[in-house]
Amino acid sequence: MKLKETERIDDLQLKGLKLIQDINGFCFGVDAVLLANFAKVKRGANVADLGTGTGIIPILIAGKSEAKKIIGVEIQEEVYEMATRSVKLNNLEDRVQIINADIKTIDKELEVHGYHVVTSNPPYMHIDGIKNPNDKKAISRHEVKCNLEDVIKAASRLVMPKGKFFMIHRPTRLVDIIELGRKYKLEPKVVQFIHPKPKKAPNLLLVEFVKDGRPELRILDPLYVYGEDGNYTEELKAIYDNEDIGEI
Repeated sequence: MKLKETERIDDLQLKGLKLIQDINGFCFGVDAVLLANFAKVKRGANVADLGTGTGIIPILIAGKSEAKKIIGVEIQEEVYEMATRSVKLNNLEDRVQIINADIKTIDKELEVHGYHVVTSNPPYMHIDGIKNPNDKKAISRHEVKCNLEDVIKAASRLVMPKGKFFMIHRPTRLVDIIELGRKYKLEPKVVQFIHPKPKKAPNLLLVEFVKDGRPELRILDPLYVYGEDGNYTEELKAIYDNEDIGEI
Protein backbone atom coordinates (compact mmCIF):
# COMPACT_ATOMS: atom_id res chain seq x y z
CA MET A 1 0.00 0.00 0.00
CA LYS A 2 1.32 3.41 -1.00
CA LEU A 3 1.80 5.83 1.90
CA LYS A 4 1.89 9.59 1.99
CA GLU A 5 5.21 11.26 2.76
CA THR A 6 4.47 11.80 6.47
CA GLU A 7 2.80 8.43 7.10
CA ARG A 8 4.11 5.23 8.62
CA ILE A 9 2.73 1.75 9.31
CA ASP A 10 2.83 0.56 12.93
CA ASP A 11 2.61 -3.10 13.94
CA LEU A 12 -0.07 -3.49 16.64
CA GLN A 13 1.52 -6.74 17.89
CA LEU A 14 -1.84 -8.51 17.64
CA LYS A 15 -2.66 -11.14 15.02
CA GLY A 16 -0.59 -9.29 12.44
CA LEU A 17 -2.75 -6.17 12.59
CA LYS A 18 -1.23 -2.89 11.46
CA LEU A 19 -2.19 0.79 11.57
CA ILE A 20 -1.35 3.72 9.30
CA GLN A 21 -0.41 6.85 11.24
CA ASP A 22 0.64 10.36 10.28
CA ILE A 23 3.73 11.43 12.21
CA ASN A 24 2.50 15.04 12.06
CA GLY A 25 -0.95 14.13 13.35
CA PHE A 26 -2.35 12.66 16.54
CA CYS A 27 -1.00 9.14 17.11
CA PHE A 28 -2.75 6.66 19.34
CA GLY A 29 -1.50 6.06 22.88
CA VAL A 30 -2.01 3.72 25.80
CA ASP A 31 -5.50 5.15 26.41
CA ALA A 32 -6.83 3.56 23.20
CA VAL A 33 -5.35 0.19 24.16
CA LEU A 34 -6.82 0.45 27.67
CA LEU A 35 -10.27 1.28 26.34
CA ALA A 36 -10.27 -1.53 23.76
CA ASN A 37 -9.32 -3.97 26.52
CA PHE A 38 -11.90 -2.56 28.99
CA ALA A 39 -14.82 -2.87 26.57
CA LYS A 40 -16.84 -6.07 26.96
CA VAL A 41 -17.76 -7.21 23.47
CA LYS A 42 -19.79 -10.38 22.97
CA ARG A 43 -19.82 -12.62 19.92
CA GLY A 44 -22.04 -11.21 17.18
CA ALA A 45 -22.24 -7.72 18.70
CA ASN A 46 -22.70 -4.52 16.74
CA VAL A 47 -20.24 -1.88 17.94
CA ALA A 48 -19.87 1.85 17.28
CA ASP A 49 -16.78 3.91 18.14
CA LEU A 50 -17.26 7.68 18.39
CA GLY A 51 -14.38 9.92 17.36
CA THR A 52 -12.45 6.96 16.03
CA GLY A 53 -9.44 8.92 14.73
CA THR A 54 -7.02 6.53 13.05
CA GLY A 55 -9.41 3.62 13.61
CA ILE A 56 -7.26 2.07 16.32
CA ILE A 57 -10.13 1.03 18.59
CA PRO A 58 -12.31 -0.63 15.89
CA ILE A 59 -9.26 -2.49 14.56
CA LEU A 60 -8.20 -3.68 18.03
CA ILE A 61 -11.75 -4.78 18.86
CA ALA A 62 -11.96 -6.61 15.53
CA GLY A 63 -8.74 -8.44 16.38
CA LYS A 64 -9.65 -9.28 19.96
CA SER A 65 -13.33 -10.14 19.71
CA GLU A 66 -15.91 -11.79 17.50
CA ALA A 67 -17.99 -8.66 17.03
CA LYS A 68 -20.15 -8.85 13.91
CA LYS A 69 -19.87 -5.22 12.79
CA ILE A 70 -17.78 -2.31 14.08
CA ILE A 71 -18.44 1.23 12.87
CA GLY A 72 -15.90 4.00 13.50
CA VAL A 73 -17.20 7.59 13.29
CA GLU A 74 -14.67 10.32 12.42
CA ILE A 75 -15.41 13.94 11.51
CA GLN A 76 -12.00 14.86 10.02
CA GLU A 77 -12.05 13.82 6.37
CA GLU A 78 -8.29 13.31 6.06
CA VAL A 79 -8.13 11.20 9.22
CA TYR A 80 -11.22 9.23 8.14
CA GLU A 81 -9.53 8.47 4.82
CA MET A 82 -6.40 7.24 6.58
CA ALA A 83 -8.43 5.02 8.95
CA THR A 84 -10.29 3.57 5.96
CA ARG A 85 -6.97 2.60 4.36
CA SER A 86 -5.93 0.90 7.62
CA VAL A 87 -9.12 -1.17 7.51
CA LYS A 88 -8.27 -2.25 3.95
CA LEU A 89 -4.65 -2.92 4.92
CA ASN A 90 -5.90 -5.46 7.48
CA ASN A 91 -8.56 -6.97 5.17
CA LEU A 92 -11.27 -6.10 7.68
CA GLU A 93 -13.76 -4.49 5.26
CA ASP A 94 -16.35 -7.22 5.99
CA ARG A 95 -16.43 -6.32 9.72
CA VAL A 96 -15.10 -2.77 10.13
CA GLN A 97 -16.40 0.38 8.47
CA ILE A 98 -15.22 3.97 9.00
CA ILE A 99 -17.70 6.74 8.24
CA ASN A 100 -17.01 10.45 7.85
CA ALA A 101 -19.71 12.03 10.01
CA ASP A 102 -20.46 14.41 12.87
CA ILE A 103 -21.54 12.67 16.07
CA LYS A 104 -23.84 15.60 16.83
CA THR A 105 -26.05 14.48 13.91
CA ILE A 106 -25.38 10.76 14.26
CA ASP A 107 -29.10 9.93 13.95
CA LYS A 108 -28.83 10.71 10.24
CA GLU A 109 -26.01 8.21 9.75
CA LEU A 110 -26.50 5.23 12.06
CA GLU A 111 -29.41 3.24 13.45
CA VAL A 112 -30.81 4.65 16.68
CA HIS A 113 -30.52 2.09 19.52
CA GLY A 114 -28.96 -0.35 17.07
CA TYR A 115 -25.70 -1.12 18.89
CA HIS A 116 -24.88 -3.52 21.69
CA VAL A 117 -21.70 -1.61 22.54
CA VAL A 118 -20.55 1.97 22.00
CA THR A 119 -17.00 3.14 22.79
CA SER A 120 -15.29 6.52 22.80
CA ASN A 121 -11.89 8.00 23.52
CA PRO A 122 -13.00 11.63 23.11
CA PRO A 123 -11.02 14.87 23.25
CA TYR A 124 -10.16 15.54 26.90
CA MET A 125 -9.33 19.24 26.91
CA HIS A 126 -11.49 22.34 26.87
CA ILE A 127 -11.25 24.58 23.81
CA ASP A 128 -10.04 27.54 25.92
CA GLY A 129 -6.63 28.83 24.86
CA ILE A 130 -6.37 26.74 21.71
CA LYS A 131 -4.23 28.47 19.06
CA ASN A 132 -5.27 26.69 15.88
CA PRO A 133 -8.75 25.10 15.99
CA ASN A 134 -8.24 23.56 12.53
CA ASP A 135 -5.08 21.68 13.48
CA LYS A 136 -5.55 17.88 13.42
CA LYS A 137 -3.83 17.40 16.77
CA ALA A 138 -5.90 20.18 18.35
CA ILE A 139 -9.15 18.64 17.11
CA SER A 140 -8.14 15.25 18.53
CA ARG A 141 -7.15 16.67 21.93
CA HIS A 142 -9.54 19.59 22.47
CA GLU A 143 -13.32 19.91 22.41
CA VAL A 144 -13.32 21.73 19.07
CA LYS A 145 -15.78 19.65 17.04
CA CYS A 146 -17.65 18.10 19.98
CA ASN A 147 -17.75 18.26 23.77
CA LEU A 148 -18.34 15.70 26.49
CA GLU A 149 -22.11 16.15 26.40
CA ASP A 150 -22.18 15.65 22.62
CA VAL A 151 -20.33 12.33 23.01
CA ILE A 152 -22.54 11.01 25.82
CA LYS A 153 -25.73 12.12 24.06
CA ALA A 154 -24.65 10.39 20.83
CA ALA A 155 -23.73 7.21 22.71
CA SER A 156 -27.15 7.18 24.37
CA ARG A 157 -28.86 7.51 20.99
CA LEU A 158 -26.90 4.62 19.48
CA VAL A 159 -26.77 2.05 22.26
CA MET A 160 -29.74 -0.28 22.73
CA PRO A 161 -31.57 -0.67 26.07
CA LYS A 162 -29.30 -2.54 28.52
CA GLY A 163 -26.45 -2.06 26.05
CA LYS A 164 -23.10 -0.72 27.22
CA PHE A 165 -21.10 2.43 26.63
CA PHE A 166 -17.38 2.40 27.46
CA MET A 167 -15.35 5.61 27.67
CA ILE A 168 -11.91 6.76 28.77
CA HIS A 169 -11.47 10.32 30.03
CA ARG A 170 -9.82 12.48 32.72
CA PRO A 171 -10.63 12.08 36.45
CA THR A 172 -11.14 15.85 36.66
CA ARG A 173 -14.34 15.37 34.63
CA LEU A 174 -15.77 12.56 36.76
CA VAL A 175 -18.65 14.61 38.19
CA ASP A 176 -19.58 15.85 34.70
CA ILE A 177 -19.35 12.31 33.32
CA ILE A 178 -21.74 10.87 35.90
CA GLU A 179 -24.15 13.80 35.72
CA LEU A 180 -24.31 13.75 31.92
CA GLY A 181 -24.57 9.96 31.80
CA ARG A 182 -27.65 10.01 34.00
CA LYS A 183 -29.10 12.92 32.03
CA TYR A 184 -29.11 10.67 28.95
CA LYS A 185 -30.18 7.47 30.76
CA LEU A 186 -26.68 5.97 30.86
CA GLU A 187 -26.06 4.64 34.35
CA PRO A 188 -22.39 4.45 35.41
CA LYS A 189 -21.76 0.90 36.62
CA VAL A 190 -17.96 0.46 36.71
CA VAL A 191 -15.09 2.94 37.15
CA GLN A 192 -11.36 2.22 37.09
CA PHE A 193 -8.72 4.86 37.75
CA ILE A 194 -5.47 4.72 35.76
CA HIS A 195 -2.32 5.97 37.50
CA PRO A 196 0.94 6.73 35.67
CA LYS A 197 2.82 5.01 38.52
CA PRO A 198 2.40 4.15 42.23
CA LYS A 199 2.05 7.16 44.55
CA LYS A 200 1.00 9.34 41.62
CA ALA A 201 -2.55 10.66 41.25
CA PRO A 202 -4.67 9.08 38.48
CA ASN A 203 -4.58 10.87 35.13
CA LEU A 204 -7.14 8.70 33.30
CA LEU A 205 -10.31 6.85 34.15
CA LEU A 206 -12.34 4.15 32.44
CA VAL A 207 -16.13 4.14 32.78
CA GLU A 208 -18.71 1.52 31.87
CA PHE A 209 -22.31 2.71 31.48
CA VAL A 210 -25.46 0.64 31.00
CA LYS A 211 -28.40 2.14 29.11
CA ASP A 212 -31.41 2.27 31.45
CA GLY A 213 -29.37 0.46 34.09
CA ARG A 214 -30.14 0.42 37.80
CA PRO A 215 -27.96 2.55 40.12
CA GLU A 216 -24.99 0.66 41.53
CA LEU A 217 -21.41 1.77 40.99
CA ARG A 218 -18.42 -0.54 41.38
CA ILE A 219 -14.88 0.86 41.68
CA LEU A 220 -12.20 -1.50 40.39
CA ASP A 221 -8.69 -1.70 41.79
CA PRO A 222 -6.45 1.03 40.35
CA LEU A 223 -4.30 0.21 37.35
CA TYR A 224 -0.71 1.46 37.24
CA VAL A 225 0.93 2.01 33.85
CA TYR A 226 4.56 2.15 35.02
CA GLY A 227 6.26 0.57 38.01
CA GLU A 228 8.88 2.21 40.21
CA ASP A 229 11.54 0.89 37.80
CA GLY A 230 10.04 2.95 34.95
CA ASN A 231 8.92 -0.12 32.98
CA TYR A 232 5.36 -1.18 32.17
CA THR A 233 3.70 -3.02 35.06
CA GLU A 234 2.78 -6.68 34.72
CA GLU A 235 -0.89 -5.62 34.58
CA LEU A 236 -0.27 -3.40 31.59
CA LYS A 237 1.90 -6.02 29.86
CA ALA A 238 -0.96 -8.48 30.30
CA ILE A 239 -3.35 -6.04 28.61
CA TYR A 240 -1.02 -5.68 25.62
CA ASP A 241 -0.62 -9.45 25.47
CA ASN A 242 -4.33 -10.18 25.99
CA GLU A 243 -5.99 -11.60 22.89
CA ASP A 244 -9.56 -11.44 24.17
CA ILE A 245 -11.63 -8.36 24.99
CA GLY A 246 -14.18 -9.01 27.68
CA GLU A 247 -16.96 -11.51 27.04
CA ILE A 248 -16.95 -13.55 23.83
